[in-house]
Amino acid sequence: MKPTLLTAAAIVLTGGIAGCASLSDAELARQAADIMRASFKERGQAKLDRLNQDAPQAVCSLDDPAKKPPVADLERMEKAQQALIKYPADGRLLGDWREGEKIAQSGVGKQFSDNPANPSGGNCYACHQMSPQEISFGTIGPPLLHYGKLRGNSEAIQRYTYGKIYNPQAFTACSNMPRFGHNGILTEQQIKHLTALLLDPSSPVNR
Repeated sequence: MKPTLLTAAAIVLTGGIAGCASLSDAELARQAADIMRASFKERGQAKLDRLNQDAPQAVCSLDDPAKKPPVADLERMEKAQQALIKYPADGRLLGDWREGEKIAQSGVGKQFSDNPANPSGGNCYACHQMSPQEISFGTIGPPLLHYGKLRGNSEAIQRYTYGKIYNPQAFTACSNMPRFGHNGILTEQQIKHLTALLLDPSSPVNR
């Protein structure tokens, strides 16, 4: 039987990798990553590229506070990520909030069981309170209730909101929020719909 992700973790934690007592942390991490790649198979919407970390992800995965970069470096990382945001070529940042609500409610996407031909959802309620009608929501992220009512609907707010959904690490280094646009989880049009959900006065977020 091939080792699973949990098996890989168990091997590392119990010292099951040969000679682990004399191996560096980097070598142990490399061997654990090799085991995960060997056991992880592409299926449905789950692809192997999720095992590859880019530079910001690698920095944010460090579990030793002493190795974390200083604030100035994190700010530079944010600016570098801001330069990677792809705003719509047509200049329109707002879609249909009704479609945005469907996306926010949907937790489908990027799983083994998900059809690659189908779009992913945003699953926004898993982390945010967004409407007074919703009785179940997560608290990992800040509440977004009355988001547009409190901030207005200026072009600057529209660009910030679209960009925040596209790549939250462009504004908060090491944010727990998925980089929906940057990582191709949501399409440009889906992000437009979510931006409208947050800003349109008629949406449940702002009522």
